[in-house]
Amino acid sequence: MSIVEMKVPVIGESISEVTLSQWLVADGEYVSLDQSICEFESDKATLEFPAEASGKLIHVAATGSDLKIGALVAKIDTSAAKTEATTEAKTETKTEAPKKEEAPVASGASYASGHPSPAASKILKENDIQPASLEGSGRDGRITKEDAQKAVEAKKSAPAAARKPLRSATQPQLSPQKMSRMRRTIARRLVSAKNETAMLTTFNEVDMSAIMALRTKYNERFEKKYGIKIGFMSLFAKACTKALLEMPDVNAMIDGEEIVYHNYVDISIAISTPNGLVVPPVRNVESLSIAEFEFAVKDLSGKAREGTLSLEEMSGGTFTITNGGIFGSLMSTPIINEPQSAILGMHAIKERPVAVNGQVEIRPMMYLALSYDHRLIDGSTSVTFLVRVKELLEDPTGMLLEI
Repeated sequence: MSIVEMKVPVIGESISEVTLSQWLVADGEYVSLDQSICEFESDKATLEFPAEASGKLIHVAATGSDLKIGALVAKIDTSAAKTEATTEAKTETKTEAPKKEEAPVASGASYASGHPSPAASKILKENDIQPASLEGSGRDGRITKEDAQKAVEAKKSAPAAARKPLRSATQPQLSPQKMSRMRRTIARRLVSAKNETAMLTTFNEVDMSAIMALRTKYNERFEKKYGIKIGFMSLFAKACTKALLEMPDVNAMIDGEEIVYHNYVDISIAISTPNGLVVPPVRNVESLSIAEFEFAVKDLSGKAREGTLSLEEMSGGTFTITNGGIFGSLMSTPIINEPQSAILGMHAIKERPVAVNGQVEIRPMMYLALSYDHRLIDGSTSVTFLVRVKELLEDPTGMLLEI
């Protein structure tokens, strides 16, 4: 018997541990060279682990276990023939497989029919839908995120009599679940930001009339030329970039007892995903056009929600923008994305009465919040920065003409 040991590879300089989120190939099945055998969840992304040889796969680590870099994950018996390993795996399945309704992900199930992707699994859990009741449209019958969303819509439209009754007072609560590695990382970083920075928040409001008029006037022509619409985020990023270059302290970060300044602007965009919030940066925003920025955000958002962002795409950033307004937030205090020194929070646009040239008018208004590290950024600098962003947004034509 010739055995190849599969160990957790070096993933990145800052990553010392991963979680084995799920097996993609069952214990005892035959795998081919470079075939993905399992998925690892790191602090920043989900990664597939390819086989280093062909042969019979032998599971060593259990699903959900935390593994150090270099830890043994599995073994591959390269002396086993394909038919031999497959037959053995099928025999074990017939004699030892649990009941269908009790089959857990940890049993080593491969991507056979009824096995959901990580994003789909979260959606199904949140809506109490059993994966076994669905047919996947993905590769090898895998249940995709779109399959899960369709199942949720079908459940909502089902007759009331077919739905489960409300939980009774005596019905036990759901059993606790282990936090995912991404959720643990998010929790750790947020607590660190609160404890390790002198964080304060300053507020202002911006009249969105001019920006909304600009989008109404040019969006159709813009989309016809570039194939994408003008979003609020690109205009806010443009305003922030100009203000950041004018006030480099807000674009800097603390490293020990030194201040690191940047002559470029990499804006991290907060993106909500089924597994948690991620903040991949759009790089060199100072040199991007509106269309280029929009395409960059669209690309990162798609990858984030599918869980395919690379470690490089998740790293870096000199300033962050988060938009709680898409969820209806009117005002909030965003938490700094360390090691950055500031973050801008956008909020919902609401029509409110405001004084304009001595008259009360109804205008579309948005509250802005800038959280900053007071160790590096003075109060006067933070207020001046936010006022400058407000001025640029209320005169978008002048901002785009750079006058």
